[in-house]
Amino acid sequence: MRRMFGWAVGAPLALLATVFAISNRQWVALDLWPVPIDLSLPLFLAVLVPLGLGLAGGATLAWLAAAPARRRALEQQRRIESLERQLGAVRGRPDGG
Repeated sequence: MRRMFGWAVGAPLALLATVFAISNRQWVALDLWPVPIDLSLPLFLAVLVPLGLGLAGGATLAWLAAAPARRRALEQQRRIESLERQLGAVRGRPDGG
């Protein structure tokens, strides 16, 4: 289900980015004001590269923000496995207790 959702969203976005890139091939000059750098690059790169960097940065921040929850889930899973082993040992005793 998750893979199907990824394709249902990703394929149209990839198609949209491709059409955008084909339609916006003219060159633009970018002036980075505080730094004396002048860049000439296609318009689609001037738009899609910062968009991709923002997406990657946001995904990284979301992944880092979820780290404590993943750590707690791992600790809880280990505790569950430990308790299940203990329960199995107790149930396996011939005296029942």
